Amino acid sequence: MNTAKVRVSLKHIIGSYKSKLSFYADDIFQLTPPIGGWSYSEVYAHIFDASLLSLISLDDSITGKGEKEPTHFIVKLILLLGSLPPAKKYKVPKRLAGRVKKINKPEALDFIIEFETALEKYYPKIATADLQLKTKHPRLGYLNAKQWLRFIEIHLKHHLKQLERIEKSFKG
Repeated sequence: MNTAKVRVSLKHIIGSYKSKLSFYADDIFQLTPPIGGWSYSEVYAHIFDASLLSLISLDDSITGKGEKEPTHFIVKLILLLGSLPPAKKYKVPKRLAGRVKKINKPEALDFIIEFETALEKYYPKIATADLQLKTKHPRLGYLNAKQWLRFIEIHLKHHLKQLERIEKSFKG
């Protein structure tokens, strides 16, 4: 996995979240969309909260708090292909479900900036991380630092698609 390519991709994806945030009208940002499910607000709260939590796991892998466990073949395939398998709808893990909340646009931007700042400090450390040390993802199992970075990228892309579905539902 090429960390430099993932870094460029993440910059682009984060830029898309910022751009979309400025596009969304304040009065609909927290509204439940016509298709149901999460509002724009809840998607932003979830994705950047989950990404920050993922960075903690990434850090644990770097700082030696990980375990020497295998990564499942299907997870390696997901990371290689760069997307989650098609599914009608994924359920957020229970430990994260209670963390999803409605936030306003300035809070969403603060969340993005907090994530960007935290992410930047990890790039140099990922290059020297022991790839045998892994921490457990609630659904995917054990991931090393580079795999956590790739997961963050995939997860962010996945929720960009969700935002596009919400956009279409508001357009009618």
